Amino acid sequence: MSDATEQPAPQVDADAWEQACAEDLASEKARRRAEYGPPPGSAAEELRKLVDAVADKLSGLSGSQAPFLGAVAQGTAEQVVKQAVRQARSVVEPVIERNSDVFDHLAAAGSELLAAYRSAVETQERRWTQRSHEPKPPTDEGPDGEHIDLD
Repeated sequence: MSDATEQPAPQVDADAWEQACAEDLASEKARRRAEYGPPPGSAAEELRKLVDAVADKLSGLSGSQAPFLGAVAQGTAEQVVKQAVRQARSVVEPVIERNSDVFDHLAAAGSELLAAYRSAVETQERRWTQRSHEPKPPTDEGPDGEHIDLD
């Protein structure tokens, strides 16, 4: 640096771009969480939530929806529901634990099938609407499909 106009090269942080992208991604995720709520979990987590919700609903129904039952019968019904819920959880939980990635694959496959179905339906709807707007050629057939001699 013998010349007074020369300046030292600015120090470039090799991770600056990566850090800026990570910060932008984190802020975007926070904004979406604030706007839409937490993102859905994996398919296995969602199945667990479903089992828990059904269990809670069944437990709530057994006690509150059976006022016509006597106290003994109502207590028995609650015990039966609780036992059934415990059994269902004991069956479902190991399956979810061993196969959580399978549920994710099934969820993805279901999404793909839904997209294919939507595409097929939209295509068919377009064909139907295009046909209904096309002018129909004149025919010389009667209402029964018979040929009518116009001469």
